[in-house]
Amino acid sequence: MDGTLVDTEPYWIETEYALAERYGGTWSEAHALNLVGNDLLDSGRYIREHMGIDLEPEQIVQELLDGVVGRVEQEVPWRPGAVELLTGLVASGTPCALVTMSYERFVAPILARLPAETFRVIVTGDKVEFGKPHPEPYLTAAAALGVRPEDCLAVEDSNTGAKSAEAAGCLVLVVENHVPVLVGERRVFADTLEGIDLAAVWREGPSTDHRDERRGS
Repeated sequence: MDGTLVDTEPYWIETEYALAERYGGTWSEAHALNLVGNDLLDSGRYIREHMGIDLEPEQIVQELLDGVVGRVEQEVPWRPGAVELLTGLVASGTPCALVTMSYERFVAPILARLPAETFRVIVTGDKVEFGKPHPEPYLTAAAALGVRPEDCLAVEDSNTGAKSAEAAGCLVLVVENHVPVLVGERRVFADTLEGIDLAAVWREGPSTDHRDERRGS
């Protein structure tokens, strides 16, 4: 979700800087970008160590969520083409799952802006034992949809998320946002979700770079 459907990474980063200021810690853009796509408790541990603040990871996560939830309740920053893509998938009867390491209380105000049952399955970071890059989140989603992971196309924007989906057996469509993503055997790259033909992505597989197609159009 974060960075793929909605561009909430700036919200997270601003909240991290505010946390550092509130508790006398130090922070940097490089540290912030290291957290993109990570499990929130892992991020809390990283922040405790690298920000230098004396808070438990669980409290760090809750304070981050307080700040970011407040922002998305005011405005949801959709990524280009995201809503249109979801609308088309629902209309075609394609079963969709949301697989995010954000917690349920952060996901709720975003899903409230979409038609009911846009996602048949929702897997959040507080509902799995092992977060991304472990395959459990995507394995859980595929099982709940009643399909094989090998028959799923995951859409991701981070190395952490791509690793999780790839390890589960999914084909991965990567739309980079704030961080570069490495090339992988089961990864397809595109510049944007705007006008993306998912059927073509699935049919052509990881041999095609859809960024080249857009540059040449």
